[in-house]
Amino acid sequence: MRLKNKIAFITGSARGIGKATATLFQEEGATLILSDIRDEEGNANADELGENAEYIHLDVGYEKQWVMVAEYIAKKYGRLDILVNNAGITGFLESTGPWDAENADLKSWEEVHRVNSTGVMLGCKYAIKLMKERGGSIVNVSSRSGLVGIPGAVAYASSKAAVRNHTKSVALYCAENGYKIRCNSVHPAAIMTPMWDAMLGEGEQRQKIIEEIEFGIPLGHFGEPLDVAYGIVYLASDESKYVTGIELTIDGGILAGSEAKPRN
Repeated sequence: MRLKNKIAFITGSARGIGKATATLFQEEGATLILSDIRDEEGNANADELGENAEYIHLDVGYEKQWVMVAEYIAKKYGRLDILVNNAGITGFLESTGPWDAENADLKSWEEVHRVNSTGVMLGCKYAIKLMKERGGSIVNVSSRSGLVGIPGAVAYASSKAAVRNHTKSVALYCAENGYKIRCNSVHPAAIMTPMWDAMLGEGEQRQKIIEEIEFGIPLGHFGEPLDVAYGIVYLASDESKYVTGIELTIDGGILAGSEAKPRN
């Protein structure tokens, strides 16, 4: 029960890493407020997790929606102990491209940054207001792509780099003001989530691409959402009370060596 009596808010919790994190948080004793734009899946997850979980619609790139959510949390719970800024998009499903540096589609660029970087900024902003009296933990989900260049996905890479840097600014700001709020980023890579579907394709082609990618992972296989959730639980819990402003890479060893250079 590492998160017993903690009030936790998780964005992008309908699928993948967000869903796995919510499940693990529930097992560790947290009271959960889940959010996403996929309301059917989000509500189903909350129902499955039981009486200590509820779901709220939130498109993280719109400040008015954050204001409403923050007011709701303050009124019902009186505080927030943990925020997981997990919601994110690649841009591959949100536009027809291109996504490379020379031909990048401006609308796609703006949408990816609205969700990935502006969404995290807004989450941190309103979490600080809810946490500053008692303290708390903010965990921002960035990516391996926020640490290295991705020639074929420049909007995604730059937005995740923004998450990495903003995390450190928030960590220092809270420390300087004595808020007892810690802020850290998690950097997953090669984690098998629905976000990969657009890149992997189907059938034999999918399996071939998976094998090709796994060949470049030192541990030899894709990770699971739960692998990332365990890292998030550590940063959310009091076990990491002396940890702020760090980047926790969860990538099967990719960034440890020459395979850090992505193929796409």
